[in-house]
Amino acid sequence: MSNVKQPTNGLNGHTNGHTARVSRFDPHFTDNVVRATGPKANPRLRKVFGSLVRHLHDFCRENEITVDEYMQAIDMINWAGQMSTDQRNEGQLLTDILGLESLVDEITYKLADEAQDAPTATAILGPFWRKDAPIRKNGDSIILNDIPDGDHTLMHGKVLDFNTGKPIQGAEIDVWHTAPNGLYEQQDPNQPDFNLRGRFYTEADGSYNFYCLRPTSYPIPMDGPAGKLLQLLDRHPMRPAHIHFIISAPGYKPIVTQIFDRRDEHITDDSVFAVKDSLIVDFVPKKGDPKAQFDLLYDFKLASFESTQRQGMKGATEVALL
Repeated sequence: MSNVKQPTNGLNGHTNGHTARVSRFDPHFTDNVVRATGPKANPRLRKVFGSLVRHLHDFCRENEITVDEYMQAIDMINWAGQMSTDQRNEGQLLTDILGLESLVDEITYKLADEAQDAPTATAILGPFWRKDAPIRKNGDSIILNDIPDGDHTLMHGKVLDFNTGKPIQGAEIDVWHTAPNGLYEQQDPNQPDFNLRGRFYTEADGSYNFYCLRPTSYPIPMDGPAGKLLQLLDRHPMRPAHIHFIISAPGYKPIVTQIFDRRDEHITDDSVFAVKDSLIVDFVPKKGDPKAQFDLLYDFKLASFESTQRQGMKGATEVALL
């Protein structure tokens, strides 16, 4: 029987939103770890790290995590690192199925919305973005191999200033999506390098247009720790059909986002919890264009750095931790 007196206001005597019991564990241990941070540490990092330590320690005490369980978690993290390359970020995929990236995305967007600075809704980057996709001309296709069974689509629209509604010339649209087999090109040796990827720049009127495919739903990779965790949790791996974008322009805050096909069967059950209502789109049947069976219209809106400074937006995105 333990002789340690039980604090009544939460773990280790701290009130941080948890109600888990304190049992026989050292009541001073977590405070000692938090206090070890030195005086020269970045203030934001000090705050975030201290909070992280308290929550992690509380989690371990609440669930009485054993060394064997802890080492299994470490092995999974190491596995994710070993699988990650410049073409696949398994660590990011692992956090995606935990909902962490979508949660952080929601927090970041909410901060912008509260500052009256919420342009096009954002969504997670995902693990398969590639740097330096080829620059293509408006009207080009990102389809580099013959896909006769694909639903060819003309995507077009404008990039606009969120505050003024004026078109933004020279905005960069970095786009990528999977092939009909559900694989990104770096996953599939039968696809050409940078297939279904490209970067486009808007015209003087803010317009862009290119040919792509109507995407299909697909399972996230099951050959790594993310897939293993889904199996252990008895969860499905499916993502609804979507297209990825990074939209940027000089003088504007870039956005990372996705758009989702309204008719996809997984639209309400995304394995990484990324779908937002304003990002759901309709692929409209198209006539008179031999290159496309569908038409997709979507405008993107960016907020200028000047407007965010004028409105005094603050948030974690404004502060470098490292």
